[in-house]
Amino acid sequence: MSRKPIIVIGAGIGGLSAAIRLAASGRRVLVLEQNSRVGGKMGEVRRDGFRWDTGPSVITMRHVFDELFSAAGRRLDDYLHLEAVEPLTRYFFPDGVRLDVTRDLPQMLKQIRQLNERDVEGYLRFLAYAARLHRITGPVFIYNYPPSWRSLSRVSPADILAVDGLRSMHRAISSFVQSPHLRQVLGRFATYVGASPFLAPATLNVIAHVELNEGVWYPRGGVYRIAEAYAHLAQELGVEIQTDTRVAGIEVQSSRVVGVRLEDGRLISSNAVIANVDIASLYEKLRAPQPDAQRQLAKIQRQPLSCSGFILLLGVEGKHLQLTHHNIFFSSDYYLEFEQIFDRGVPPSEPTIYLAITSRSTPEDAPPGLENWFVLVNAPAQRATWDWRTQAESYGSRVLDLLAARGFDVRDKLRTKIIITPLEIEQMSGAYRGALYGFSSNSRWAAFRRPHNRAREVGGLYFAGGTVHPGGGVPLATLSGKVASQMLIEDGF
Repeated sequence: MSRKPIIVIGAGIGGLSAAIRLAASGRRVLVLEQNSRVGGKMGEVRRDGFRWDTGPSVITMRHVFDELFSAAGRRLDDYLHLEAVEPLTRYFFPDGVRLDVTRDLPQMLKQIRQLNERDVEGYLRFLAYAARLHRITGPVFIYNYPPSWRSLSRVSPADILAVDGLRSMHRAISSFVQSPHLRQVLGRFATYVGASPFLAPATLNVIAHVELNEGVWYPRGGVYRIAEAYAHLAQELGVEIQTDTRVAGIEVQSSRVVGVRLEDGRLISSNAVIANVDIASLYEKLRAPQPDAQRQLAKIQRQPLSCSGFILLLGVEGKHLQLTHHNIFFSSDYYLEFEQIFDRGVPPSEPTIYLAITSRSTPEDAPPGLENWFVLVNAPAQRATWDWRTQAESYGSRVLDLLAARGFDVRDKLRTKIIITPLEIEQMSGAYRGALYGFSSNSRWAAFRRPHNRAREVGGLYFAGGTVHPGGGVPLATLSGKVASQMLIEDGF
């Protein structure tokens, strides 16, 4: 085994996951992070007595976290306390309907019966359908190496048909339930991968399973505690983490990795590198290795991107007891919203608004009598069709006006306001054009086109993070680190 360290570029969730597994297998690991703190897109902001998580906010698939810590010979509960969230989300509709989506099935069915009695049967069938999608797609698309025609050939013909890749998510959902309210709720899971329910394949209804059937979790103290727990475990295992260390490029000789070059000119020798960097940013901004860098960059630039987000971090006076931890205010025209994002490349004129108040679960996140609001709306990845430098303030006012129209007017109750646009998302996390999930999932072939975890033309180079297989979100980024580290070990490093 080489005495040179295996280098992980980026201390995001995928990179830390890979580092943990490599260190647990006896490898020497060095993590290089450009920011002053670990976490990547998973960050936090503290100001004026408030604390906000600035990245992921809905945590599912607890078993993935348990498995990572178990692989290192540890117990998750000794590092992180995950609490079940109920209701999962509170939904507010323009016509005044309110729906608390919950894992409490009798309570959920009671609410559905009030919307449309026939949808009780349809919802139960949808849950079974989503569970079946998870059973079939999990081994091929989620928990294993990147899918291939060979891996797909091991799936039975009946199960291949059940994957439901030819319909859109919305069309499949509409075959189960009739209520427009319930259709909108179930279609929202497309946004978990930055996609549109009207374009994304019905296969992605699998996302509903991990939330509706398995539940939502919140780490005591905030979502950022996940990043801290990963870093703590990694360092316990001997991983060296260097923050405030910017990598300029990956050095290659004879089509094999020989190290990384830092911005200050230093070369750190290594025979193997895991890049926990947005794959597009890797080829455009980080000097990616030749000979295929320009070809890969050209290919990447032709691919449509997932959506980004527009965020308001608000310190709000008073308590709003009609709200819970996770809240959604739906737009009146869901189709138009996604058409504006993906076709026109502009923020929605009437966006669906996600509002998380973590002080409901962690009172210390806000001063007494106040609340910390994390407000997120879907927005296009950066395009020439919209200039956030000049329009961020006005769009933020538009979002606050919409909340006021829905009965939550906090415009004169703000102690603190911070705006984060796709521009800042790109600057803080390296996300290419601010796209939160890399390439778009609005295609039936998206799972096959997602970038591989192993560089095909450069020996010793591997990829982790939300923009490569198996995809975005904290659990999948964690799994990407598992795949990258396993490939590296299998290749003899």
